Amino acid sequence: MSTEKPASAAISLEALLTAREQRAARQADWLRRYKQPLISLTLVTPGAVKDGQRYRNCMGVALQMCDQLLRQHHWRVSDHQVLWLPTGPEALWSVAHPAAEIKAHCAELEQTHPLGRLWDLDVICPVSGHVGRRSLGSNLRRCLICDQPAHVCSRARRHPVDQVVTCVEKIINDWFSRD
Repeated sequence: MSTEKPASAAISLEALLTAREQRAARQADWLRRYKQPLISLTLVTPGAVKDGQRYRNCMGVALQMCDQLLRQHHWRVSDHQVLWLPTGPEALWSVAHPAAEIKAHCAELEQTHPLGRLWDLDVICPVSGHVGRRSLGSNLRRCLICDQPAHVCSRARRHPVDQVVTCVEKIINDWFSRD
């Protein structure tokens, strides 16, 4: 497992797009190298700041829950990597198990954990590519603000960014202040 230290700052669109390209290249490299499904974890981080203590804490819980899921099912992990980047934390697991079953459990984790709505657990099959919720008969993610599909609101920029950030902060604050 490797790590890089984070830095808190506003991120430009160019830096964000570069980070996405680099993530896609890492994913493609791992798929070629291991020839088995990947779990790719990122966070839902609206706004220009993609890193900070709240996001690091949220990612820490996500990492623990994913590791617990993998151990619980006795799925063999060939490699694991965590990157703490200014564009947001990222993690990869190469898992020796059928992608559709991995995705079903990851989607359940996103839906049932109080912080799960802020986790983006993508599962990528080396043969058929991304395994989507629709292929499993699952519902699409819902918007944090309204009940529409999240991708529709996001693409249309239906809600002010500060409203979405406030909602994300509330979810995080509610989780960490629960005791």
